[in-house]
Amino acid sequence: MGKPATPKPALLFTGILYSDKSYLSKAKESLLSAFGAALLETPPVSWDYSEYYKEEIGSPIMRTFIFFKDLINRSEIANIKLRTNDIETSLSIDGKRKVNLDPGYLTLANVILATTKGYSHRIYLGKGIYGEVSLLYKEKDRTFIPHLFTYTDYQDKKCIEMFLKAREILKKLS
Repeated sequence: MGKPATPKPALLFTGILYSDKSYLSKAKESLLSAFGAALLETPPVSWDYSEYYKEEIGSPIMRTFIFFKDLINRSEIANIKLRTNDIETSLSIDGKRKVNLDPGYLTLANVILATTKGYSHRIYLGKGIYGEVSLLYKEKDRTFIPHLFTYTDYQDKKCIEMFLKAREILKKLS
């Protein structure tokens, strides 16, 4: 019989979609206030994987990621998603979001995203939040591989390279 144990802490990150740099600045300020100093921030890249956010956020849509210095207990991710939802709401105009915040965490084994959308491949975490294993680390190939339902942008080679870089940082912190 296995014994319950607390897993090693994880590296918190948030993906940010935006079109207006002023809202990116406001979102980053709120995120840093809520979750602490940034350990790694990616340069903005064009995000053209879907038309879903254009009406709400505007265009062209850009994406950046912030990885936070303080490691988290994995069980905190549902509360973190609720907090990022509050930040999105605080930056909304007439009910339309100006940023989309996708929090998740990185372990040496995988990349987990938190979401409010429940589907067959997501596990309920509590408080209306689900967890999705988006990328799995394949030791033999020394890379992350996507899950069948992983968002297209997370399957992108540059995105996987970014998570591999963050994984190397996490190895040094663990």
